[in-house]
Amino acid sequence: MKVFVTRTLPGKALERLKERGLEVEVHEGLFLPREELLRKVEGAIGLIPTVEDRIDAEVMDRASGLRVIACYSVGVDHVDLEAAKARGIRVTHTPGVLTEATADLTLALLLAVARRVVEGVDHAREGRWQAWHPELLLGLDLEGLTLGLVGMGRIGQAVAKRAEAFGMRVVYHSRTPKPLPYPHLSLEELLGTADIVSLHAPLTPETHRLMNRERLFAMKPGSILINTARGGLVDTEALVEALRGHLFGAGLDVTDPEPLPPGHPLYALPNAVITPHMGSAGRRTRERMAEMAVENLLAVLEGREPPNPVV
Repeated sequence: MKVFVTRTLPGKALERLKERGLEVEVHEGLFLPREELLRKVEGAIGLIPTVEDRIDAEVMDRASGLRVIACYSVGVDHVDLEAAKARGIRVTHTPGVLTEATADLTLALLLAVARRVVEGVDHAREGRWQAWHPELLLGLDLEGLTLGLVGMGRIGQAVAKRAEAFGMRVVYHSRTPKPLPYPHLSLEELLGTADIVSLHAPLTPETHRLMNRERLFAMKPGSILINTARGGLVDTEALVEALRGHLFGAGLDVTDPEPLPPGHPLYALPNAVITPHMGSAGRRTRERMAEMAVENLLAVLEGREPPNPVV
């Protein structure tokens, strides 16, 4: 009765598995090589992976007795859902719990780009701060700007509330309009209207590289792109081009590829603020994610319907 957890998790949630008599094996390194993943899932009836782990048919077949994949994430694009369904394996995720933390980081990136915070820190730290000047590191005032949200689920709505507190006007695009007090626009209308575009859509075959070169250059000149959703929503090479004159800046918590390799052109651009996929990295949030993943896993193993099923 083995459960394999692909990374150490904060908090004490995994103790619940041991209390149920399950053998819990946790990979403690930063990286989990593919070969090691395949080896360690052998004999597992439960698996708790992160977004870093590609869980496909090969992995599932190595764990011939696998009953549940309890993802430590909201997104499940790293799991082959059709392969899981064909094998009768339940897949769960952790929705809702990271909404507020991710919305917080979205606003942090927005502020950092608009007010050139990272450039200012570097300016001071590197000894270039020699005097105050009226034109030093001028950025954008948020009050009165239009924020365009692409995707209006829990996180998008939480970002909208925060943006209103800064005096911003909110518009949004989603597949279907929602009963919300914000204008619903087509994607093309939104890109031509918004001073800041923030991405909150899931990554699917339809949304892969949603922000391609054409759409990036359809954004208003001098506008900002924020992405705390999935790196694959954006054409990275086209974004580099757009940041060299068309866009004011970009704030990215996710990238494609992820992580960006050392020396990538985005790192050389002062108007690109990049964080290492830390949208949910509040301690309370990450501990709650672990608790939800464990509860989902235990529910399946105990014959109950999991609270957060995907498949």
